[in-house]
Amino acid sequence: MKEQRENHNNAFLLGQMKLLILCLVIIIPAFILFVTCRLNTVIVEGSSHYTDEELKEKVITRKTDRNTILLYLRYKYGKVDSIPFVEDIDIELADKNTVRIQVYEKVITGCIEFMGGYMYFDKDGIVVESSDEKLDEVPFVTGLGFNRIRLYEKLELEVQKKSMFQVILNLTQLIKRFELGIDTIEFNSDLEVTLYSGDIEILLGKRDTYDEQIAELKNLLPNAEGTKLTLDMKDFTEGQDGIIARPKE
Repeated sequence: MKEQRENHNNAFLLGQMKLLILCLVIIIPAFILFVTCRLNTVIVEGSSHYTDEELKEKVITRKTDRNTILLYLRYKYGKVDSIPFVEDIDIELADKNTVRIQVYEKVITGCIEFMGGYMYFDKDGIVVESSDEKLDEVPFVTGLGFNRIRLYEKLELEVQKKSMFQVILNLTQLIKRFELGIDTIEFNSDLEVTLYSGDIEILLGKRDTYDEQIAELKNLLPNAEGTKLTLDMKDFTEGQDGIIARPKE
């Protein structure tokens, strides 16, 4: 009987020792982790679509995200919600109270309207994002019909306008390359192109490529900014001395 009691006491003491070791090895360090690694500073890099504050709100969504280590581990190994117009996010620990958020945005060259919303496509014509929001910095393409518009698939123009697909990509890529503030790319029934930049209307006519005209616009638009003009560049050729400009009707 005495031996059983001693064995019971020994088992109890062993259990207490295990609990103490558990506290020392796991619970106490975890407590220290929560207390000392509170998130105080967030550095955002690479975000042009969202402000730093907007991006922080989209990344830090849980109470546990207020801890730098837990936030890092969640984005490193856990499942996170996607953020519109963002391809990927990397989170680095700058110190125990600071994280650096590196944003990799989706490369967008243009958008079209579809069922009351907007579908955004990249330089290859792949639809990479859909949104109810119209981005001012992305050219809006109008005047063309599409057979099929699906997220993560290539835009498919109506059969009679399939040849215009490369024209769209040529225009949107040139506008992005020369960093022009073009709001809208409009195709009329004859597939002639008109660009709009604020109150400036630019007539480009119908061509296979528009490299010369868009390159010239890089020089013209800054001087015409704030005016209401129609620039007629239908017959423009490289090296041309003047451009026909008239007050916009």
